[in-house]
Amino acid sequence: MKLTRRTMLQSMGTLPLLTSGLTLPAAAQTAAAASGDIPPVLFVHGNGDHAALWLTALWRMESNSVPRARLAALNFTDPLARNDDAVAQPNRSSTDDQRRELAEAIKALKERTGATRVALVGSSRGGNAIRNVVKNGGGADVSHAVLCGTPNHGVFDWDDSPGSEFNGRGPFLRGLNAGTSEVTEGTAFLTLRSDGLDKYAQADGRLVGKPGVPTGITAEGPALKGATNLVIGALDHREVAFHPRAFREIYKFIAGREPAFIAIQPEREVRISGLVTGTPGGAPTNRPVTGATVEVYRVSGETGARNGEPVYRGQTGADGRWGPAEIDPTSHIEIVLTSPGAPITHFYRSPFPRSSDVVHLRAARPLGQADAGAGAIVIMVRPRGYFGLPRDIVLLDGKEPADVQKGVPTDAATTLRLPAGDIGRTVIGLFNEERIAARLWPASESRIAMIELTN
Repeated sequence: MKLTRRTMLQSMGTLPLLTSGLTLPAAAQTAAAASGDIPPVLFVHGNGDHAALWLTALWRMESNSVPRARLAALNFTDPLARNDDAVAQPNRSSTDDQRRELAEAIKALKERTGATRVALVGSSRGGNAIRNVVKNGGGADVSHAVLCGTPNHGVFDWDDSPGSEFNGRGPFLRGLNAGTSEVTEGTAFLTLRSDGLDKYAQADGRLVGKPGVPTGITAEGPALKGATNLVIGALDHREVAFHPRAFREIYKFIAGREPAFIAIQPEREVRISGLVTGTPGGAPTNRPVTGATVEVYRVSGETGARNGEPVYRGQTGADGRWGPAEIDPTSHIEIVLTSPGAPITHFYRSPFPRSSDVVHLRAARPLGQADAGAGAIVIMVRPRGYFGLPRDIVLLDGKEPADVQKGVPTDAATTLRLPAGDIGRTVIGLFNEERIAARLWPASESRIAMIELTN
């Protein structure tokens, strides 16, 4: 599979930064002066995911004066792993597929920037692809490899499922981990891992469907012999890539110094755009969807009610792209996606402080048996982490969700089904300090409200 400009999604190099033409604070001046010594950075997402998960990491890099043109986030065509790496499955990828796509993305970023080497940052399965490309022919192109929550020794170590990419006894991981060192000489490796809250680094098999069966894996599973290995606290599987604490370590390792800013620095003018993808056969893919309609509205942060006409309305072409939409960086927004064969999905989002071209959209899954009889449905999702109870404050419509497991954070979505009499009213989603108001839409019209958290 050849990676094209359409599938490699990168930060826009033509949009003005807030700091243009202004006197910068001393910290920002220092960061700007030194930004040229940071290699271009390519972010690599995990299993079933897409480039949009790196949204806040890209913003933080930009806030530390790393130019947009030197940042990129890859979209694997089919991000979901096969059950058996050697057996083809529709809309799923092998380790070789991902290695080839990542190698193409590295080549494209080098050509665009003129750099001789790039830094790679991967979340979960993305780290498998990074290790694969570095060990099997691409190490000369990679200066730094940061692996965040990557199951480097497997999610399990069993005789069962011998062909799984995530089996520590399987040929893929045995090949990567062979030798006295588990990293490739010439590339600097950093691993980031949780202090016990990574759902894929657990000693008990409960979270992989075998409660009471030892997995053969511990919390130290993501660590590698020969790498710099850091434990960054009680963060979950995704947070070890996307949390501000993770950003600090990623930036320090690549830049060789502390970031000037952890907080995202706002821009005066904000434009957003992205890609519409789908879930054919139930498998999430990053293949573009043609003929999808996207509308963007400014809405009240208190009620979710629309403030006037849409600020953007457009339809995707063969490349699946939508936008750009110019938005108010202080306003909450509603993005309405009408995608062929899927429910009309109303995404409610917090204000966007900076521009982005990785605001990717996948429609909500089709209504199922569990939704029968519901008048309205609202789903709250957290793409960059899981809901941890009692670690986090998680409230949907004023109540702690019953479908979120307590203990090790496992769930990134919670669903609320309400009677038809509630259609049109406001529902509040609260995750710690992020609060989003959504309006309820009739399920009878195949409409779903989606509260999508940024943090």
